[in-house]
Amino acid sequence: MKFGPVPIEEAVGAISAHTIRAGEMVVKKGGLISEETAARLKQAGIQTFVAARLDSGDVGEDEAALRLAKALAGEAVAVERPFTGRSNLYAKHAGVLIVSREIVDRINAVDEAITAATLPAYKPVVEGEMIGTVKIIPYAAPGPALDRALAVASEDRAVAVAPYARRRVSVVSTLLPGLKPSVVTKTLDALQQRLDPAGARITAERRVPHETEALRRELSMLAASDAELMVIFGASAIADRRDVIPTAIERAGGRVESFGMPVDPGNLLLIGSLGGKPTIGAPGCARSPKENGFDWVLQRLLADVPVTRADITALGVGGLLMEIVSRPQPRQGGASEDER
Repeated sequence: MKFGPVPIEEAVGAISAHTIRAGEMVVKKGGLISEETAARLKQAGIQTFVAARLDSGDVGEDEAALRLAKALAGEAVAVERPFTGRSNLYAKHAGVLIVSREIVDRINAVDEAITAATLPAYKPVVEGEMIGTVKIIPYAAPGPALDRALAVASEDRAVAVAPYARRRVSVVSTLLPGLKPSVVTKTLDALQQRLDPAGARITAERRVPHETEALRRELSMLAASDAELMVIFGASAIADRRDVIPTAIERAGGRVESFGMPVDPGNLLLIGSLGGKPTIGAPGCARSPKENGFDWVLQRLLADVPVTRADITALGVGGLLMEIVSRPQPRQGGASEDER
């Protein structure tokens, strides 16, 4: 693409690089100069202006943005008609955003004329929410560069929305003498608030003593029910893989996939499976409606997005939540074990 001052006599077919105002006449930035426009500008006293001209093989900004946006868009993603070199991507329905960071990074590295941006991976999104955008920086993208970007995008649909798939959630709360019934009630209310955007609901709710055998029996029965996801709130936070909750899961025939996560609040979260159903041992902070690591895992599982040990260990960067300088008791020693 050529860029620079152009005599008004050579203006036809050029793109105005900036807005031109001449008397009552206005040519907007990015406007294509026609013969009539050039004549009127000359009549208004304009001798030269800064313009862009496409070289052979260049692809106009709108066409380039649209082609790349369509290549990036996967399941349940709508592509907006381009404007000024930008084409936005929107969620067709509620769910969890799936993004291939590796592909997006490689596309952004192809050429400085081509950019793609998205919301954070695994963010819960609603229908109609903008989840990504493709922007061509100049007025055209070099054809070979666009081809390279499209080749990268063709390796996989980099942006998609996983719909919420799990609707029935069973909850078990373990009890100790010091735990007030009102705390359990508030915990269930907070959980239902988290489930509402996914269209899910608590279909079974049980309360048992904070003892391995009592919890094992209850989990065995729920594993045979129509529950699609099980959540366990312990009266005392899980302290070790041999503690009450993980032991009960294993004795019921289940498996503990991961214990502990590099997200604070949310460190003491457990993920397992029982009877083919994902099972979460919730950290104490999950009793609060404020965002914590429990939200990140719950939302993925509601959308039937697998959460592996490797996924958990990758959450450390960005996993420090809620800390502010003015907090009276910062997390450097200020949080109780059950809040983790």
